[in-house]
Amino acid sequence: MMVLYDLFFYLSDLPRWHIFAVFLVGYFVYYLIEVVKRPILAVDEGPFKQYLLKNVPMLQLKFWPTFWCCESRAQTVFASLLRQQVLPSLNYRRELLTLKDGGEIALDWSERNCTDESPVILILPGLTGASQSEYIKCLVSAANGIGARVVVFNNRGLGGVALKTPRLYSAANVEDLSEVLQHLRKSYPNSKMGATGISMGGLVLGNYLSRHSEESRNIFTACKIISVPWDVQKGTVSIEKPYLNSMLGKHLTSRLCHTLSQYEILNKSRHDIDFDQILKSKTIKEFDSNFTSKHFGYKDVDHYYSVATLHNKLHKISVPLLCLSAADDPFQPLEAIPTIAAEQSSHVAIVVTARGGHIGFMEGVWPKTGDEYMARLFTQYFCSTLFDDEFKNVTENMLKTYPRHPDQDPVDLSSN
Repeated sequence: MMVLYDLFFYLSDLPRWHIFAVFLVGYFVYYLIEVVKRPILAVDEGPFKQYLLKNVPMLQLKFWPTFWCCESRAQTVFASLLRQQVLPSLNYRRELLTLKDGGEIALDWSERNCTDESPVILILPGLTGASQSEYIKCLVSAANGIGARVVVFNNRGLGGVALKTPRLYSAANVEDLSEVLQHLRKSYPNSKMGATGISMGGLVLGNYLSRHSEESRNIFTACKIISVPWDVQKGTVSIEKPYLNSMLGKHLTSRLCHTLSQYEILNKSRHDIDFDQILKSKTIKEFDSNFTSKHFGYKDVDHYYSVATLHNKLHKISVPLLCLSAADDPFQPLEAIPTIAAEQSSHVAIVVTARGGHIGFMEGVWPKTGDEYMARLFTQYFCSTLFDDEFKNVTENMLKTYPRHPDQDPVDLSSN
């Protein structure tokens, strides 16, 4: 006790700038030891990994999160706020696509710096995102910088698109994506094609790749997923943890409820769904229990989550897929990221940074929204895979190790 007593009086006699200097040095040491780390690259020791290490140099460098903003929730929130303030609205060429059931989605095109031979990159936004969402604009600008033709898939009822039928979208439904891809392939039959899914968009893309393995291989050259909630059940548990996580979850739930409240056509179409109860939802799981699972005909919310989840489907994917996740993502705990499965996969590589939050990945003293970690990895990956003819040989070698046993053929659940 005497030692602590003496230490207290010693510190209280120090000038304030000394205390600040001690704190700053301590934080700097902590930052260098615990925050700045080289990302984990989980993938089979084969052609894909060797190609990535050779052509995506970022993967062998340490990730330096923003010094004053390295906490997971701070990365998530401040990255979004900063992009909103800095990134201007983009001018897209809008294409409205009518789907087989009469529903309508919008494809927003950005074709700056493109030629007739430019590859096409399809971007799938997150849960309530659209083409003007800040993280989408960040990736669109990055794609334009390498001369790729970019198209953003705005889900039914989002991005200013009218809801023509009493049907929305979900993380487990891939019917709309399949129709969009057939349309894109007809429009650009000779162009290489890639795709990126962010958060829920990553679930949709991943589920499509796993359920339509042969079809997807004939469409895509390479794909990428960012901040996907690999295990949806564990993800919903994580985002409900008090207090900061739950605040993020409540904000996202309120946006879902706001989206739903705009469409009277949904309220009139189903008498077995209590819309007043849905709009009172406080968590994402409550919303999915009250609406999404019933809307798409699942037995319950757990059934919906078991179909939507992606962590146990890596072995069914035959398109080269690079995934970026942060170990501190509040929407997905580290133990739910399937790094062990990825280490046995010839086609799926998972990059795990120590920090980054959910769609955050800010770096530098003052983050540059046009040149941040997430965008630079996107650029390096697609610049290599879509513009490099050598990658075709790599893909052919990867296919030799792809297991195609009858018991691994995916069940087509797209009718749900």
